[in-house]
Amino acid sequence: DRWKDALPVEPPRPGAKNPLALRVRLAGGAGDGFDLTEAGTKKGLAVHVVRDPAEVPGVARLGPDPLDPGFGLEDFAALLRGDRRRLKGVLRDQSVLAGVGNAYSDEVLHAARMSPYKLASSLTEEETARLYEALGDTLRDAVERSRGLAAGELKAEKKLGLRVHGRTGQPCPVCGDTVREVSFADSSLQYCPTCQTRGKPLADRRLSRLLK
Repeated sequence: DRWKDALPVEPPRPGAKNPLALRVRLAGGAGDGFDLTEAGTKKGLAVHVVRDPAEVPGVARLGPDPLDPGFGLEDFAALLRGDRRRLKGVLRDQSVLAGVGNAYSDEVLHAARMSPYKLASSLTEEETARLYEALGDTLRDAVERSRGLAAGELKAEKKLGLRVHGRTGQPCPVCGDTVREVSFADSSLQYCPTCQTRGKPLADRRLSRLLK
């Protein structure tokens, strides 16, 4: 969103190329408010006016906050136990853990030195503890770097702090190997083969189809 101390007097002009989705003018202010924008062609923004955030379906289904002081290693292990999905999918599932998402799941797995394709249910106690530590350290670092920044500066700061996500083709800051990518229909993941997959590149079926 974009905060403005003084919103324009004239009404917005909607259009296919205009990222503005909603303009909110706060009552009692001096014309201040904010714009909600949504870039890209795929639109999925939803706005709810509620008295309690838990009334929003998307919020109600969220899993635990990984940075909650009450969320311990045993709680994390219980979430992974029996889950036969790949770690990448588990970490970015908001109903399992709130607030990790696509970018930071790549960062967490890189910090933990684990393959995105590793099954959650296959982790040993040592690996679970290592992933839990990487999860907390990565998210706490992101929070600290964002502290005090204006909303418009958050995206740029986030990109500066990422080590593998969005850095396909660049050297890994840990070992110097080339960061690689696996593409999916609506997203992609980035990883370092040396740090995470014992030097073996992961299969990218979408790329393979393009090369045929």
